[in-house]
Parts: sequence; C-alpha cells; structure tokens
Amino acid sequence: MLSRACVAVSLLAALLFTLALAGQAQGAGLFSRAAGDGWTQDQLATLSSLRLSQLPPAAPDPSNAHESSPAAAALGQRLFFDVRLSRNGAVSCASCHDPARQFQDGRPLSHGLATGTRRAMPIMGAGHSPWLFWDGRKDSLWSQALGPLEDAAEHGGNRLRYAQLMQMHYRSDYLAAFKDMPDLSRLPMDASPLGTPAERAAWAALDAASQQAVSRVFANMGKAIAAYEKRLQHGESRLDRYIAGVLGQPGGAPQALDAHEIRGLRLFIGKAQCIGCHNGPLLSDQHFHNTGVPPRDAARPDRGRAAALAKLLSDEFNCLGAFSDARPDQCGELRFVATQDAHMEGAFKTPGLRNVALRPPYMHAGQIATLEEVVQHYVSAPRAAVGHSELRRAGEPAPAHGADQRTPIQLTPSEQQDLVALLKALSATAR
Repeated sequence: MLSRACVAVSLLAALLFTLALAGQAQGAGLFSRAAGDGWTQDQLATLSSLRLSQLPPAAPDPSNAHESSPAAAALGQRLFFDVRLSRNGAVSCASCHDPARQFQDGRPLSHGLATGTRRAMPIMGAGHSPWLFWDGRKDSLWSQALGPLEDAAEHGGNRLRYAQLMQMHYRSDYLAAFKDMPDLSRLPMDASPLGTPAERAAWAALDAASQQAVSRVFANMGKAIAAYEKRLQHGESRLDRYIAGVLGQPGGAPQALDAHEIRGLRLFIGKAQCIGCHNGPLLSDQHFHNTGVPPRDAARPDRGRAAALAKLLSDEFNCLGAFSDARPDQCGELRFVATQDAHMEGAFKTPGLRNVALRPPYMHAGQIATLEEVVQHYVSAPRAAVGHSELRRAGEPAPAHGADQRTPIQLTPSEQQDLVALLKALSATAR
C-alpha cells in the first residue's frame, strides 16, 4: 500500500497537472479571443503592416551628407537645446519640441518670440517623411530646422549672428563634424536676408563669397540638428504587442488590448476608414488631405499645401539648392512635385497617430481639443472653408465626375467610444 505521503504527493502532482492544463486552455482562449475567428487573413495582413517592427530604417537623405555622422548628431543635440539660438536668448528648438511632451509643446498654436499660426508638429519619426511642416513647405529635415531660426515669430535670429555664435561657442564641435569653418572675423555680428531692415542692408553689403560662406555655416547647423532628430524614434505601444500576439510572434501579447480597444481596431481598419490616411507603421500616409477642419480665423482660412508650393520651389535650402549635397537626379520628389493639384487647396499633412493621446489639442492649429471631438468631426463631416473636403456626409449624394470623396463615415456613439479607446492604446515612450 502507498504511504499517506506518497498519496499526498500523487494528489498534488495531479492537481498541478490539472492547473497547468487549465492555464494552457486559458492562454489558448486569450489567443483565440484576440486572433479570433474574427480576423480574416486580409485583416491580419493589414494589422501586420501597422507594426512598428515593420518600419524600415529611414532612407538616407542625399541632400545631407552628414546625417549619419555621430559628430554632427552630437553637435545637433547641443544646438537643439541652446536658447542662444534666438533673438531674446530664451527660445530653443526644444521650446516647441519638448522631449517631455512628445517633442511638441501641447499648445494650440506654437509660441516662440510671438504666437504662430499653426501648432508644433512632433518630430519623432520625421526622417521618414519627404515633406516637413503641416503644409510641406520644406523637403528635408535639415531645411525644416532652419526655418524657425530666421522666422520672426519663432527664434527671430539672423543668419550671420548664428554663424558667429558657431565660431565663438562651437568651433571645435563644428570642425569635428564639417572639417572646415570660414574666417568670419572681418564680418559684422548681424546680417541676414530675412532680418530687420538694418540686417538686410548689412547682408546686401556683404560680397557674394561672404554671403555664401555664412549661408553654408547656417545650412550645416540645420544638417547637424537633422542628424540628431533623425535618431529620435518611437517605442512600441500596446497595439504593437497585440498584433505580434495575434500573429503568434515572439514577445507578442494577445491580451495587450481589451475587448473595447479590439472593437476600436476593427473600426480603424474597417468602417471608420481611418486607415485610408493613417496607415503604415507610423500611422500616416505622409500626404496632404482636406477634411474640412474649420479654420481658426474664418475670415482668413489657411490654404495649406496649395499656398506652400511656391515657397518649397523657391527655397534656397531645398534639395536642388546650392547648399544641398544631392545631385539633381536624386531630388525626384522635388523635381516632379505636382503644382496644379486642386486637391491641395486647404489640405494639410496627415499626422502620425503614435502617442496621439499624449499630445492634445489636435489638427493643424489646435482647433479640436479632444480625441472624442476629433472622431465626431469625421462623422459629422463639415464642409471645408476653402477647397473641398474629402469627407462626405451621410445622405449626401456621391460627387459627380468621380471626385475623390469617401463613403460617409457612420459610427454609433458606442463605436466612437471604441475608436477613441484604440487611439489611447497607441502610446509609448521614445527610444
């Protein structure tokens, strides 16, 4: 006969085995709930395309030969936080692109020396975009970095003073990244093609070689800042862990989203039509759309992309400009940009949705305060103040001549709540 101890051990082993089977069954149930018989193969392929792990390295920018230089990135990081790069000595790049606020400032309109007309865009992952700013008036990350430095409402500085500052405070760092710095000792402290009348007059008095040398230093400042910014990347969100889980991949967690959020995900890739513009690992198509967002000033609606094209093409710091490191044949995006597209009237760049819940308010000028209101905007589909909205209202007839308008978005209040729940699951930390 078995001793009581042996019987106890046997019973304990049987109990542990039963619990293990129950755990396996529960785990399988979680996987079944997530992978679900509800996800089709096509839907799983769509979900897979949204994973951050599917994001390839940003393509090299041929106009910036220094973007992979550690010395340039180190210099750019210092410049990014330097308040001396402003007329009042109080504004840095980080003033509007605060790392503690997802590299934006949380304001409806950005504020430097004065208040601007649009809100600051977050810059994580910006190196993947061919166009920068809400209207795409810059075609590279380094050219974008230069714009605010000379803008009167942002940093308000002048070009020669920036070059002199580099000479006085960053000479060794600059030489480590760019090998050569021109002699600026005989030049005045202040001169700029975009500054005050006195600064513009001083700029006009410089000979062409000096103007070229100063602008080269200025351009290299932008290239250094871009080298730093291109290293800023998103971290994985609960959505990424969930998708990896339903695909059965290592590190996945099919329980990372709750039922509320999974319903929102179904809507996101389905009847809510979000994925039409918010696709890929960064949840943005990197293009421009008019969705009828109301202007802050109804008397002067913002024309968006349509008004930016002339600025883009005439920019001395674009890919085809004298300070670009690219060959003309490497500037295809700029050379073949559409300049007569009526859809660009009132159109703005699709923002990525990663960390979207952490950076209200929303839209290009902070017109909408909450995610709930954003979803309601797409359901109500208001008419555009300028141009034509891509959204169509319920009951509105389809446009003539095959115009590019979507099927009306019809969501119940509970579905809208589910979609907001999904958007709040897209947050993670930078890496």
